[in-house]
Amino acid sequence: MPFLLAMQGAASQGVLWGVMTLGVYITFKILDFADLTVDGSFALGGSISSILIVMGVDPFLSLLVAFAAGGLSGLVTGLLHTKLKIPGILAGILTMIALYSINMRIMGQANTPLLGVKTMLTGLGQIAGLDKSMSSLVIGVAFSGIIIFALYWFFGTELGSAIRATGNNEKMVRALGVDTDAMKNLALMLSNALVGLSGAMVAQSQGYGDVGMGTGTIVIGLASVIIGEVIFGKRFSFWYRLLSVVLGSVIYRVIIAVVLQLGMKSTDLKLLTAIIVAVALALPVIRSNMVKRKNRIANDRAAELLKEAQR
Repeated sequence: MPFLLAMQGAASQGVLWGVMTLGVYITFKILDFADLTVDGSFALGGSISSILIVMGVDPFLSLLVAFAAGGLSGLVTGLLHTKLKIPGILAGILTMIALYSINMRIMGQANTPLLGVKTMLTGLGQIAGLDKSMSSLVIGVAFSGIIIFALYWFFGTELGSAIRATGNNEKMVRALGVDTDAMKNLALMLSNALVGLSGAMVAQSQGYGDVGMGTGTIVIGLASVIIGEVIFGKRFSFWYRLLSVVLGSVIYRVIIAVVLQLGMKSTDLKLLTAIIVAVALALPVIRSNMVKRKNRIANDRAAELLKEAQR
């Protein structure tokens, strides 16, 4: 029973973090931009949502504010990169560092608990009679489904296609008259807006906002993206890839929960995450080498049979 509860909790956290993973997917896979802003924008969303809820603002309205704030943080990174010509990685690091102080300013302290206040989870729990874990799962699935549908539609439009083309071949797109700087800024805004939204939902789920809650977010996001691609592949259409990213986040959380249930210390989770990412990155290479080896053996065997037939 405790194991099943742990798996349910892992799945509910996985779909909430899956929204963040969708944001990471936009920058790293679609735009081909190494954006490290997410460690700061994730905590920004959690900080804003927490302080607004404590002030009496509707929990769902706080999600909208967190979404907008995350988008602004992405715009800052974009402007540093496109207007000031600061390398993308460094621009993201600068914004991430600045957001730590901004988050402290927003909350006035390092941690804002949500004890005794109404959150989206408590509201749904009262209406549907669900516990905290099931409420997180239902809300996470609902938001993930809506966002996947919206992204699938958006990246099929002319504007979304321009963003995808910018990530694929920036020089060619610029030659066609597309403002690639604007496309980068828009993609970074959308990505970090989703990250901020995820941070707000996670803060409400865990019952507090913290300035350090975004530490390691980018690694978790990358791990989820890679796990999703390795396990589910790149078959079918764009919506399938987006769904696989969210499922990758769920699988990552389940792996973490299983390992913790087996007795691993929580302080070793970052080491485990690094190992998971390394293994996930290595699997396609290993698989490719195995296929090449199998084909080579088959070719050698066919050559031997041909020689025997000629004799």
